[in-house]
Amino acid sequence: MNSAKKRDFPCLFSMAAFIPILFITKSLAGETFNPDFLKNSGDNSFSTDLSVFENSRAQAPGNYLVDIWLNNRFIESQSVTFAAAPQEDSGLTPCLKLTMLQSYGIRTKAFPDMKEDDRGCVNIAAIPQATATFNFNSQRLILSIPQAALLASARGYVSPSQFDEGITALLLNYRFAGAKNYALNETARDNDSYYLNLRPGLNIGAWRLRNYTIWNRHSTSSHSGKWDSVYTYLQRNIVPIRSQLTLGESTSPSDIFESVPFRGAQLASDDEMLPESLRGYAPVVRGTARSNAQVIVRQNGYIIYQSYVAPGVFEINDLYATGGSGDLYVTIKEADGSEQNLVVPYASLPVLVREGHLKHSFTSGQYRPHDSSVDSQSFSQATLIYGLPGNITLYGGGQFAASYQSLAFGFGKNFGQFGAFSTDIINAWATPKDKSKVNGQSLRVRYSKNFAETGTNFAIAGYRYSTRDYYSLTELMDTYRGDPTPAWHEQARNRTELTLNQNLGTTAGSISISLLREDFWQTDRRLESFSSSYNNSYNGISYGVNYSFNRNSSNLSGGHYSKDQVISCNVSVPLDRWLSDTWASYTVTNSKPGNTGQSLGLSGMALEHNNLTWNVREGYASQGVGNSGNLDAGYRGTYGEATAGYGYDRTMRRLNYGIEGGLAVHKDGVTLSQAFGDTAALVMAPGASGVQVLNHTGVKTDFRGYTIVPNITPYRQSDIVLDTTTLPEEVDLELTTKSVVPTRGALVHAPFSAQVGARAIMTLRYKGQPVPFGAIAVDQAQSDKQGYIVGNDGQVYLNGLKSTGDLLVQWGTSNDKKCHVTYQLPDKKSEIGIQMLNGICQ
Repeated sequence: MNSAKKRDFPCLFSMAAFIPILFITKSLAGETFNPDFLKNSGDNSFSTDLSVFENSRAQAPGNYLVDIWLNNRFIESQSVTFAAAPQEDSGLTPCLKLTMLQSYGIRTKAFPDMKEDDRGCVNIAAIPQATATFNFNSQRLILSIPQAALLASARGYVSPSQFDEGITALLLNYRFAGAKNYALNETARDNDSYYLNLRPGLNIGAWRLRNYTIWNRHSTSSHSGKWDSVYTYLQRNIVPIRSQLTLGESTSPSDIFESVPFRGAQLASDDEMLPESLRGYAPVVRGTARSNAQVIVRQNGYIIYQSYVAPGVFEINDLYATGGSGDLYVTIKEADGSEQNLVVPYASLPVLVREGHLKHSFTSGQYRPHDSSVDSQSFSQATLIYGLPGNITLYGGGQFAASYQSLAFGFGKNFGQFGAFSTDIINAWATPKDKSKVNGQSLRVRYSKNFAETGTNFAIAGYRYSTRDYYSLTELMDTYRGDPTPAWHEQARNRTELTLNQNLGTTAGSISISLLREDFWQTDRRLESFSSSYNNSYNGISYGVNYSFNRNSSNLSGGHYSKDQVISCNVSVPLDRWLSDTWASYTVTNSKPGNTGQSLGLSGMALEHNNLTWNVREGYASQGVGNSGNLDAGYRGTYGEATAGYGYDRTMRRLNYGIEGGLAVHKDGVTLSQAFGDTAALVMAPGASGVQVLNHTGVKTDFRGYTIVPNITPYRQSDIVLDTTTLPEEVDLELTTKSVVPTRGALVHAPFSAQVGARAIMTLRYKGQPVPFGAIAVDQAQSDKQGYIVGNDGQVYLNGLKSTGDLLVQWGTSNDKKCHVTYQLPDKKSEIGIQMLNGICQ
């Protein structure tokens, strides 16, 4: 006990002597740090210049990569130059550019004193009560700006100055699906079908050249394969007026008039440039297959989607945009040859815009029908929508052709918590082929209600009534055919539509309803399509009920009518206790006409990043249908997505397969990827191969360190994040996140600086002593001259090292406080991935 007390005494004495000295120093000249504490034992001639850190708040001036926050909202990550602040501040002052502040929506022109100095920096204090604070520990630059100094903007607003037009590139998205059917009885025969869509494009600056071509072949048809071009157009954005200029083949907007396919020119407002809170609606296709079925989706006469599904409920929510709108006609071809036909309304929201906002479209060209027997005629269309005070919107427009003229007028009103509605009337003067001129009207009312702050759940209700002599432009154009035999054309009379997706709460589940009912003049035919579903979950077990009723023509031209009712119940149970990422499911389906079927299945995901999805199901149906089963799998990888499946029932066996992917040719070479849609980001991290992009299954850098991140939202800030746990052994990243704001159709550049080389901890000695603590070591072989801070006993961590190289080590400004180290890495790699080296500094 006595000896222990003796050993502690010198430490206690030293502390007692040091404390009064600290207080005396603080009272006389503020807190200081004596560099002698960092000197190595022995030779005390080495010391590091640490004067910049004498104040507790001070940091070394220079360039720092920081996260910029404005009024508690993250803006972007950017390199900012910081200068030493005045002594009374003792911090760092950022160099803020005038263009930077303008891009953040700050009204710089309202403050005449905000002028750039000789360094190109502005003083943010020119805005009363504005501050810029640099949090060094979190590397955040926090800007606090009074609301009066900011431009008014809606939630989700992004300044146009941040828009990135992307790089010059040749693009291609493709999707192929095929199936081989083997008949098992005499009533059917073997057949096969193939579907291919190609979406090539070219980006040069702000210009986008796009094409959408499909090829379809069925062995039972007379032709060897049919090619169809859905569209070809040249497009660019015009940001100042929030519009898109389109030259070529596309479709007109459907805000006021029905969408019309055309070949010509169009200038129309682009709602994607608006914040998320002001955007519209897109349809989702839901249905129930009674057996192993083929699903075909048509829009405006073109097949835009084709795939194969297992028995039970399915949902298609990733339809590629066709550049326009129009109801989706869905055909479900069952294994026994029967068909279900349903119509998913492309419901439109009430016509509403913000106060002072003008939305427009001007279209001129030739009518472009899917039916080649219809004559092409020239037409023009113009629409204007303007927001007035009091949440009122006025809108109108006209359509003009040699045999057709129409004028529309309407208004909308937002009633807040009671929803929003709009109503309009169209008066049309039409001259059908070989008939006299007629005059008719169409009255339409639309209503919607937002149930969630995010705007993702809508109740959209619409009703339209048209008089006997009313023709829409497409109905009138379709009467003009080169075929001398007159065609029968139905004219819509009443149309009612409803789309509802409602979350009932955390425990009550959610419901979804879709309804379309339409009847026609001069015929008793009615088109009816109704579907509803309820879904909920309890302790991880999800369950739901689905019902659909469809009464319509089995093809788009009318003729044969079908009536289907399908009700199904399903339950899914997670099996994580025994098998991770695996679910068991049970489904019972009753259809009229049809049978009652039951199926039991297992599904799940596999591999490290859930790249592989699989599903196996066995079922039985009444009325002689018997057993059925299917096995499906899909793999999402760096270079695309592949699917395959096998199904059987009493009448057939089917093998289906598919592949989907993308390709980009740019100045740095060719990059293969998953299908990336219309807007994407090109990740460039040379030397960093096989690095996973977070939140994108299967998206990894290729053997060169390149990949494409698909489906980036245009005109919105998106963060591209690389997963550091997937980095190769000898690769480090300077940054792991890149923020991009692409324009529509852009392939934006997302570069990452990869340090490729060995990792090492080197002990540096100079004149027989360890290099001082705080010295900076720079690898002369690294182009960015990254600095490494020397720690205790002269040890420094280095990465990106070549097999041989030279280090510049500096701990002061004079020549006697710098030296060089020449190193050579051993041939044998370390088992822990980090080499332990000694370096003599000379």
